[in-house]
Amino acid sequence: MTTGWNFHELYLWHETGNAAQFFQPSLTIEPGEHAENAATKRRFRNLMEVSGLTEKLSKIASVAVSEDDLALFHDRDYVSRIKALSDGRGGDASYLTPFGHGSYEIACLAAGGTAAVMDAVLSGDVGNGYALVRPPGHHAERAQGMGFCLFGNVPVAILKNRAKHGFERVATVDWDVHHGNGTQSAFYGDSSVLTISIHQDGLYPHDSGFHKERGEGRGEGYNINVPLPAGCGHGAYMSVFERIVLPALYRYQPDLIVVPSGFDASAADPLGRMMLHSGSYREMTRMLMQVADDLCGGRLMMSHEGGYSAAYVPYCGLAVMEQLSGIRTDIDDPFLPVFEGYAGQPLQPHQADAIDRAEELLGGIE
Repeated sequence: MTTGWNFHELYLWHETGNAAQFFQPSLTIEPGEHAENAATKRRFRNLMEVSGLTEKLSKIASVAVSEDDLALFHDRDYVSRIKALSDGRGGDASYLTPFGHGSYEIACLAAGGTAAVMDAVLSGDVGNGYALVRPPGHHAERAQGMGFCLFGNVPVAILKNRAKHGFERVATVDWDVHHGNGTQSAFYGDSSVLTISIHQDGLYPHDSGFHKERGEGRGEGYNINVPLPAGCGHGAYMSVFERIVLPALYRYQPDLIVVPSGFDASAADPLGRMMLHSGSYREMTRMLMQVADDLCGGRLMMSHEGGYSAAYVPYCGLAVMEQLSGIRTDIDDPFLPVFEGYAGQPLQPHQADAIDRAEELLGGIE
């Protein structure tokens, strides 16, 4: 079966302003370009086009979610506030989450793109799929946006598709360098969704992503955080997958695997301090595809999150898409031999210790 691909030009029109990284200009902060700008997504799309891979994928149209769809996760008052601000000149969904006129409609389209790819995978129209959406979503909580995210693309898509398809169990594996606090909060008391987040310890948000956050009530044991020390490379992430992610998935037996896919754990990213390369993302994708084949008929979909190196995100993204589709292109990653050669790429003792502590969380899954 083919691989699904969702993209819409309007995703690139979401406006985040002229911040210096993420701080608004002032008399002491020179205007610049917001970290969450369109460039990384545009260049990812462009490299896909140049490689010839896009034309071999199944295009999945974006259909905006409704206010009722958003209310499956978000408070209606919050949704109304974002819409009102978007109808005007824009505003800030919370600290460091600016948006402009029309961003409400674009965010609904992004959540809808994620939901559409998920629906296509669950319906059997495609074998797997990727939604290259913007704005991202894994930090957005029920009543507030956070970390450049307006609405929870993945939670809204899961809840909307669960109502349609009636699946019993879904697992999320978030490899963005920042903690997936929004996805965690959406399903913290729900054992029907296993949430796994692999992230840099204490990066963002500073007050979440710890081992002790395991879920509550019926969801206790079904939230797994793997906070890793800064400087982790290919070896550490492969160990996390082999020792935690794959065993957790095999224990849980999901009907669908969803990846909030950020490429900001790469060696080139300005907002993270990890050392992954395109080969790392390719291999993590391969492992998840194998689990999906074993457990749920290959049903795997990804929704784009972070990644702030305009030069490198496209190569990480292409590697994932080549693996998902089973089609290798003629494009080589020029950064790969450099990043593979970095000292510290193999698993380090202190990294293994952090993984040991997270491995203890597997016992809560039934």
